[in-house]
Amino acid sequence: MEIKNSKILVIGGAGFIGSFVVEELLKHPVAEVVVYDNFTRGKKEYLNNALKDPRCSIFSHGGDIRDIDILDAAMKGKDYVICLAAMWLLHCKDYPRTAFEVNIAGTFNVLEACVKNNIKKLVWSSSASVYGDAVEIPMTEAHPYNNKNFYGATKIAGEAMCTAYNDRYGLQVIGLRYMNVYGPHQDQTAAYTGVIPIMLNKIDANEQPVINGDGSQAYDFIYVEDVARANVCALTSDVAFGFYNVGTEVQTSIKELCDTILRLKNSHLVVQYKPYSADDARALVQNRIGSRVKAENELGFKYQFELEEGLLKLIDWRKSGNA
Repeated sequence: MEIKNSKILVIGGAGFIGSFVVEELLKHPVAEVVVYDNFTRGKKEYLNNALKDPRCSIFSHGGDIRDIDILDAAMKGKDYVICLAAMWLLHCKDYPRTAFEVNIAGTFNVLEACVKNNIKKLVWSSSASVYGDAVEIPMTEAHPYNNKNFYGATKIAGEAMCTAYNDRYGLQVIGLRYMNVYGPHQDQTAAYTGVIPIMLNKIDANEQPVINGDGSQAYDFIYVEDVARANVCALTSDVAFGFYNVGTEVQTSIKELCDTILRLKNSHLVVQYKPYSADDARALVQNRIGSRVKAENELGFKYQFELEEGLLKLIDWRKSGNA
C-alpha cells in the first residue's frame, strides 16, 4: 500500500511504542503525521525529535478515544490510522470498568470514526495476552484464546470488533499481537511498569533483583524500535485484514533475562527468589513465545535487535537521564 504524500493519525502517538512509530513514519515520504494523545501515559518530550520535522504535529484539541466528537475531528482528512491507545495489563486488573470504557468502547469509537472518515487502513494494537498460557511453542496466530485476565479480554473483544467492521464495512484492519515489548520511553518507575525496568531499578539502587517463582517462566522479548517498524510494515503491506504476532520467536527465561542484565550492568548482586502470591500464581502466564513466520511472509517484518543489543540501548537511555 502506498503511503507517499499521505496523512496519518497516530492515536497514542506520544506513548512508549507510539512515539517510536511516529519517528518511523517520518522516515517515509508522508505528507503529515498527527499525534492524538491524552498524555495520561505519553509524554511530549518523547516527541521532541519528531516535532522538529514540520510534517509532525500534535492534535491541539485533546486526544482521548472516549471523546467521540474530538476523535472524529482529528480523523477528518486523514488517509490512515495507527491506534496504540490502551490501558495496560495491570491497570486493567485493578480498574476493570475503566478498562472496558477505554479498551473496548474506545476501540469501537476508533473503528466507527474510521468508517465515517473513509480511512483506507487501520493498524490496531492487540496483544499476545489474547493467547494466555501457551499450549504450543512457538505460538502461531491460530493458537486458541486462553486468556484469563481483564486486559486480554479487552483485546479479544477488540479483535472481534475489528473482524466485524471488516466484514460489515470493508474496513481494512491489521491487528498486531505484541509479545513482551521493552526499550526507551517505557515507564521506568510507575507501579504498573514492566519486569525489565523493575530489575534495572533494583540493580541501580544496589538492591537484590527479585524473581517470583523459580525463574523458569519464559517469554519473547522484542525491542520497541522493531515493534515500530512492524506497525509501518503492516500499514504499507498489501494485506487488507488479519492478525499477526510481533515477536522474535526467541525464548528467554526470567532467570536468563536477569543474569543477562546483571552481566551487562557489571553487577555481582545475588538474585532473590520469592514465591508467587496466590493471586499472581492463578493468573500467571508461564510461557509465551510467538511464531514470527506469518508476519515475515505476509507483512515483510523481521526483527533486527537481539535481546542483549536492545538491553544495552535501554541502559544507555537510562544513563542519559531521560528515564
